[in-house]
Amino acid sequence: MLHKPAAREPTVPGPAPTRFVADVLRSTRPRQWVKNAFVLAALVFASKLGQPLLVARAVAALLLFCLLSASIYLLNDAADAEADRRHPLKASRPIAAGRVSVRNAVTLALAGMATGLVLSALLDYRFGLIALGYVALMVAYTFYLKHLVLIDVFAIAGGFVLRAAAGAAVIHVSISPWLYLCTILLSLFLGFGKRRHELLLLEESARVHRRNLGEYTAELLDDLINIVAGATIIAYSLYTFFASAVPRQSHAMMVTIPFVLYGIFRYLLIVNRRDFGGAPEEALLRDIPLMVDLVVWAVAAEIILHYFK
Repeated sequence: MLHKPAAREPTVPGPAPTRFVADVLRSTRPRQWVKNAFVLAALVFASKLGQPLLVARAVAALLLFCLLSASIYLLNDAADAEADRRHPLKASRPIAAGRVSVRNAVTLALAGMATGLVLSALLDYRFGLIALGYVALMVAYTFYLKHLVLIDVFAIAGGFVLRAAAGAAVIHVSISPWLYLCTILLSLFLGFGKRRHELLLLEESARVHRRNLGEYTAELLDDLINIVAGATIIAYSLYTFFASAVPRQSHAMMVTIPFVLYGIFRYLLIVNRRDFGGAPEEALLRDIPLMVDLVVWAVAAEIILHYFK
């Protein structure tokens, strides 16, 4: 008696290699790599731009943080795939949409983190230790800390501080207390602004997307934003007068204070718009006035720090 061969399940063709690579690259969020510019802060404020070797080391450190942060974003999107499918903007992300499998994303993320940490240690052991701390903090954020009210934003701020500290370590300069203070205040300001926009965008479904969003209110976030915005302005203003690296006789660095004021006010204007992408890098890359303000501030600060001592 002849037996019919068992029918095979239809196979779904995998994504074309170019499409897969494009989706993986998108999942690493290249636009958010702009945050890694904090690695260069010590190079600028220590007036080391005229030293090619230190510039090369800082650029290498920047690229390594781009690799590490890209790996973290892959891991984060893999962990959040289910929740992202219920988000009006994040549902189109490649992992949430199923174009990149969670397994592939996790594999690539672990490979990227391992490669980045090994290269970081080879570049400078102190830089490597800070990079390891950054990865540990971001992994903890991905799986736990981002669900804790207030702690989630402090964890984000910690990532910015570690970037700045890593940039100082790789060029062998001490991290200035002013750089530390201004970095943590500015990053808290950006983080609370992002949470404020998420509430504005998601409204009643905010708690469904992430449970700790249900504990925030617009009024609370407005108060927190006002506190850290004012503290950031005061801290930066005091830096321009009293930091050891700035011109103490002419106080020329105070010329840059209006650029910081405008940048903070402009960002506040942007995060209260519903069409805002919800992340600081979106504001920077999409808003021309804010981008021009940042460039003018950076040029003015470097000229003053380099020529007015």
